[in-house]
Amino acid sequence: MIAPLPGAAQTADLPGYDRLDVQAAHRARPIAASIWYPAAGPTFVAPVGDNALFEGRPAYMGAAMAEGKFPLILLSHGSGGNMDGAAWLSAELAQRGAVVLAVNHQGSTSGDSSPRRTLYLGTRAADLSAALDQVMNNPEFSAHIDPDRITSVGFSLGGTTVLGLAGMRFDPKGMGNACKESEDPVRGCNFYQNAKVNMADLPEDFGADARDTRIGATIAIDPGFTQAAREDSLSLISDPVLLINLGAADTLWNMVDVGPNGTDLAARLPNATRNVIAPADHYGFLMNCKPGAAEILAEENDDPICDDPQGADRKQIHQQIIDQIADFVNL
Repeated sequence: MIAPLPGAAQTADLPGYDRLDVQAAHRARPIAASIWYPAAGPTFVAPVGDNALFEGRPAYMGAAMAEGKFPLILLSHGSGGNMDGAAWLSAELAQRGAVVLAVNHQGSTSGDSSPRRTLYLGTRAADLSAALDQVMNNPEFSAHIDPDRITSVGFSLGGTTVLGLAGMRFDPKGMGNACKESEDPVRGCNFYQNAKVNMADLPEDFGADARDTRIGATIAIDPGFTQAAREDSLSLISDPVLLINLGAADTLWNMVDVGPNGTDLAARLPNATRNVIAPADHYGFLMNCKPGAAEILAEENDDPICDDPQGADRKQIHQQIIDQIADFVNL
């Protein structure tokens, strides 16, 4: 865990929010990024992440940052997600005293999601490193960031991405059997199999060395592809890792299970903790759905991302995730 901040800053009643374009040599066009932070005072309020399906979170647009230095959290969305899809998480972490920097990963974000491009894990990780470069080279932001308290957080494919930033390497030939053995392809492999991606022979970039030594701790929520984790890379990850699985055995997706019934990743890493939140399932990380959202999804024959297991409360799931992350980074 990371040392606590010495003193609390005076902040506004809502977090600040802004956007930036990240220039990166590995991308042909700028990477869309967002930054949440403790605000010094109000500007105008706008909802972030609000749409026909999901409830957004209000923030002060472009507000000045509160005085002080804050821990920085890099945030990576899952396949087909986007940086504002975790507004519920980013807003609360900013209110608790963190700066949250997120990006839209081209090729695996909302409206730009390709089964083939999604598998370029090294490129995804490089997006976050490039965003970190730009923010730390901008005194307007870097003056308020503690460089010794940088943590990465990711969900699903984003969890895989941040594990790569921690130094985990993935075998491009390591996923074929895992997908064949999956009892329910909807819960892991069908996105790729429907596009006839050869899961037994993935791109070289899938196994790239993406380690960023500026990052001192990692939180991966339901990370995918850990079946392909290279054993020789695991022992080299000495920084603390928090693994969070959503759901007990009856609802936990087998493709993201890092416990003893899955890849047992928590036991194989030198400094890892695994927490389980239940009742829940993989979709419980997504934003709170508006009334009628489930019906809209059903009409469009889309994934049931607004349906939670019996007894689950998405707001309570979110609160547990927020609290566990805040405890891990000592907010």
